[in-house]
Amino acid sequence: MDSNLELRHKISDYLKFILPSLLGVLLLMFPFQYEGETTIMVALLANILTAKLDAFLPTIILVFIALSSVLTLVYRLFQPKFIHKNKFLKELFDVSPIWTGIRLIGFILALMTYFQWGPAFIWSMDTGGLILYDLIKDLFAIFLFAGFLLPFLTDFGLLEFIGAIFTPVMRPIFDLPGRASIDCIASWVGDGTIGVTLTNQQYEEGYYNKKEATVIATTFSAVSITFSLVVIGQVGLAHLFGPYYLTVAIAGIAAAVILPKIPPLSNKEKSYYQGNKMDIGERVPEGYTNVSWGLELAVAKAKQSLSLKDLILKGITSVLDLWIGVLPVIMAFGSLALIIVEFTPFFEWLGLPFIPLLKLLGVPYAVEASQTIMVGFADMFLPSVIAANIPSEMTRFIMAALSVTQLIYLSESGAVMLGTKMDISLLDLFIIFIERTLITLPIIVLAAHLVFM
Repeated sequence: MDSNLELRHKISDYLKFILPSLLGVLLLMFPFQYEGETTIMVALLANILTAKLDAFLPTIILVFIALSSVLTLVYRLFQPKFIHKNKFLKELFDVSPIWTGIRLIGFILALMTYFQWGPAFIWSMDTGGLILYDLIKDLFAIFLFAGFLLPFLTDFGLLEFIGAIFTPVMRPIFDLPGRASIDCIASWVGDGTIGVTLTNQQYEEGYYNKKEATVIATTFSAVSITFSLVVIGQVGLAHLFGPYYLTVAIAGIAAAVILPKIPPLSNKEKSYYQGNKMDIGERVPEGYTNVSWGLELAVAKAKQSLSLKDLILKGITSVLDLWIGVLPVIMAFGSLALIIVEFTPFFEWLGLPFIPLLKLLGVPYAVEASQTIMVGFADMFLPSVIAANIPSEMTRFIMAALSVTQLIYLSESGAVMLGTKMDISLLDLFIIFIERTLITLPIIVLAAHLVFM
């Protein structure tokens, strides 16, 4: 047994780290079977709440989107004292003119969708209706539980412990702190939006700089295993899930290695949110191993953890931040992206330059495949819906894998990123989406040729 693991603290100090962290893992990261489907506790709780409040949630969501846009506009025009003198409210509603406009657009679209005002292409269940009554409804509940449960992962030492262990791997390969591995795992077994939310929270608290936060959000917020299974099932190839997910993992790792080394991610500043930089203890002192140093950091963090009252207050502020800041953004970008997909050939035009590349790579039905490539920027599930009609199994396999490795889509994860405090613009997301496509496509095609030899 490593002598460095000898007890340096009281048993109660270790338990203060171990028990809450274990609870966080069980609630947010541990997959289990429920009614024949793989899920995690936070997603199950969100589904139960959504089912119980199904009839009321659209109204509740509309109210929060209205509060977000109206109070943002009121603050920009009049700067009332009750907002200006409250740090939390000021951070919520003091946004740039562009983001004020985006919140107002989200409110207008939500209002038109809820009351079915105006042209049907705005509020139909393929556009605004899908966002308000499906995607946002699910995210509303996930944000609620994640806001209160994430502190069990972040505030009791788990990130410090994992970070010390994985930094020797994460720094050389990805130039990221070891704690970023938790963000990835939370997305991988749970939901990509949980990973993005965790990353943004760590960024705001000073554990990641701008570059690290944007790299983690755009390369490590992996699609969950459950959703990947849904995608491959949609194209009728569920029996190939093993080689499919292995392909996705290899292509995703390649993208995570390459993307931070090229613009726009390589150009991101290494500055910290509001200049607040936390010491994450990456240098292991003499006399410690990575494990024993991680344990030391974890216990020290657990000792400083908030009281139950403060944890509840932190949860409330986190949830309100997500509801106020992110919901109108998802409504705006998600609805507009789906309207463009459903009623214009815009994304088909964007896919035309990929036809020669697909033919060069030997992809059957290259023209039909090209029509699915750029649609994924609007919504990750749309490519597999369109690709389901392509006769070639190999092409369906490629498009299903590509849609998952592209990772960024405006109907959910992309809009969540845009609504956070991280340094990510719409143009950044579009460029990164293209780069992810160009990096992962050849790897996926090579794997497909091996699978379908």
